[in-house]
Amino acid sequence: MSCFQAKGAEFSYEMLGDGGPHVIWAHGWGQDHKALLPLASSLEKTGHHILIDFPGFGSSPEPSEIWGTENYADAVAEWLKAQSFGPVIWVGHSFGCRVGLQLAARHPELVSGLFLIAAAGLKRKRPLHKQLYLKTRICIFKLAKKILGAERAQNKFGSRDYKQTSGVMRSIFVKVVNEDLAKEAKMVSCPVKLVYGGDDNETPPEIGRRLEKLIPDAEMVLLEGEDHYSILSNGRHQAVHLLQKLMQKL
Repeated sequence: MSCFQAKGAEFSYEMLGDGGPHVIWAHGWGQDHKALLPLASSLEKTGHHILIDFPGFGSSPEPSEIWGTENYADAVAEWLKAQSFGPVIWVGHSFGCRVGLQLAARHPELVSGLFLIAAAGLKRKRPLHKQLYLKTRICIFKLAKKILGAERAQNKFGSRDYKQTSGVMRSIFVKVVNEDLAKEAKMVSCPVKLVYGGDDNETPPEIGRRLEKLIPDAEMVLLEGEDHYSILSNGRHQAVHLLQKLMQKL
């Protein structure tokens, strides 16, 4: 593993391949570069691949401050500007897609294309019964905070990802999941391929359909039978084929 420093944080990364376009691989929340390694390895002979561990994940130390996805994007941009890569192709999964959208919106000269798998970044639209369920849980949570205290209530009622974090990373998680990147999506000018699993309940396809309408040059592909994580394993070959087509287009 190699590393670089940017915006006061350290990013670890692994490199594959030695020719062709530069491709940056960005993992999802709670994961690291290894989650995308099987996909990148399939394309090792057709590009120069850089798989990063975001600060706070894998081999990269936590940032010292509470970052949002714009901070992660600006840090990567600082490093890219110091390289001689030229515009890169950004491949993201879930959280990594949020950072990719920020990077393409804030630093368009650095990105030639986005390939976003199970992209997050928009507020979910839920049916009425789900909205009522969530409102009820919020009321129970607020009552539990008064009875149990904030920390115990959060540990009892928080999501799995929330429970698995602590300290600055817990604050970053809360900040990230409350972001709405609709404005940033409209600012993305490069070609974008959106890939979703038909059975994804974490970032359902309806998010992709809305992103497709917001991003000027976007196309969405639905992989039936895949969920948020199986799309990286069972759906790997389909995803690689779609990425190869984007790379050839660029």
